Amino acid sequence: MNKVLCFGSLNIDYVYQVDHFVQKGETLQSQGLNVYTGGKGLNQSVALSRAGCKTFHAGMIGEDGRFLLDVLAKSKVDISRIAISGQVQTGNAIIQNNKEGDNCIMLYAGANHQITEEMADAALADFGEGDYLVVQNEINCLSYIIQAAKKKGLVIVLNPSPVDENLTEETLQLVDYLVLNEIEASALTGYQSERVEGLAAALQNKYPHSRCVLTLGDKGSCYIDGDIRIHQKIFPMAVKDTTAAGDTFLGYFVASLLQGRDIAGSLRRASKAASIAISRVGAAPSIPWGREVSD
Repeated sequence: MNKVLCFGSLNIDYVYQVDHFVQKGETLQSQGLNVYTGGKGLNQSVALSRAGCKTFHAGMIGEDGRFLLDVLAKSKVDISRIAISGQVQTGNAIIQNNKEGDNCIMLYAGANHQITEEMADAALADFGEGDYLVVQNEINCLSYIIQAAKKKGLVIVLNPSPVDENLTEETLQLVDYLVLNEIEASALTGYQSERVEGLAAALQNKYPHSRCVLTLGDKGSCYIDGDIRIHQKIFPMAVKDTTAAGDTFLGYFVASLLQGRDIAGSLRRASKAASIAISRVGAAPSIPWGREVSD
């Protein structure tokens, strides 16, 4: 089986339990605070590895983030490509979780934005044709990483979050799999509607060379490839925390493809894993092991 390099963010998550999200001008007393490991990159590496993939993580932390390495290592992720900076803090996130289990997130990039081209080349050195690169938009040097990986024949999986000016159209056209939610899809395409088929068509028209996986919250997910549409319903669970749902879905979807499952089977397994994750509290701690996710 080919291997996966997840080149991505490593964060410390500060998660506040609130009755509702803070509004403009409002001071709100939280009902609790928990500190977790996080970052889309870390979460996706954990999900990939727990799903059964040989997973390598590349990125950067500050001295304050050494405990993130322990979490990755305990999930059997190779951490040899993670650099430690003595000059900048580890990235972090301020996360509000409301009583419905929804969240909103504010990021501080920190060490995640200290990646260099030399670091990227070193991280990619042992990967080649047929291996997978999983990336998000929470690190700098993203365009260079994707272009370098493409030249080496890697399959590129991008979670375009957050959507901002760093996501150039030139880079997006190199992506093999776009895994994104409705908000990200609308931001990329300019299509503003709740019609899933309209959004799917807009993605296909703008990125005809990419296969897209659109996550739709409680409406499930949809795979888009040309005229092909494969829909997957959710597996209902009591919602406690949705923070790592998308990262869990992505990790299990990619791992399932690498393990030889077809698209429908990969969507189904990814949906089951994400449903388990939202029934638990925290980001990385909520991600299930493969043995917990029945086919």
